[in-house]
Amino acid sequence: MKKIFSYPLSVIFYFFFFLSMLVFHPIQWICLKLSGYQAHKKSVDIFNWFLLRSLNILGTTFTVENEYDIPVNRTCIFVANHQGMYDIPPIIWFFRKHHPKFVSKKELGHGIPSISYNLRHGGSVLIDRKNRRESLLKMSQFGDYLKETKRSAVIFPEGTRSRTGAPKEFRKNGMMMLFKKLPDALVVPITINNSWKLFKHGNFPIDLGVNVRLKTHKPIEIGSMDPEALAALIERTIIADIK
Repeated sequence: MKKIFSYPLSVIFYFFFFLSMLVFHPIQWICLKLSGYQAHKKSVDIFNWFLLRSLNILGTTFTVENEYDIPVNRTCIFVANHQGMYDIPPIIWFFRKHHPKFVSKKELGHGIPSISYNLRHGGSVLIDRKNRRESLLKMSQFGDYLKETKRSAVIFPEGTRSRTGAPKEFRKNGMMMLFKKLPDALVVPITINNSWKLFKHGNFPIDLGVNVRLKTHKPIEIGSMDPEALAALIERTIIADIK
């Protein structure tokens, strides 16, 4: 019965999801061209709020566990496991005060209304995962940008999303580059649970009543330990809470 209802509700969801992308694409362009970064960022925040409301149509709920006072006036590196594309809207919305910028594959920089525009113009970095040398150079430049602006990074070191929720091995090169460029930043590990369940039946229909959970772990000063040990600790911390 649940799967039967998921078909019409998924159609309604996709209608509002794509409508939001189409509406906010010109809004982002206008905000950036006329008023600059702050207005553009606000439009992106609101866009992702609408994406979350679209997911509510499916009975999707979001729980963010965060008992830590994460400073907003310094750069943070949010490191999370990756279970699906819908990991991203709650991170953008619930951590919006930190100005999160994403490490993303270059293919997402074109062809997706609103999302591609934000990735290209909002401060995120697009990398070619097949070109290690170029990727590290771009990560280095990204680190310089974050240091100058005191904005924050979001990185999914698994590289690609897990379709079953089971964690994949972390690729640490990107993290290590950011550690090197941002020795005074904070690392904030985040464990994401259940978002993979939205795709239990594939892209259509989307499963109903999923509670997507984000758990923020204790922030760690990058300079407090050896980078290799820090990367290993972050991986263990995130994986330990995947359920």
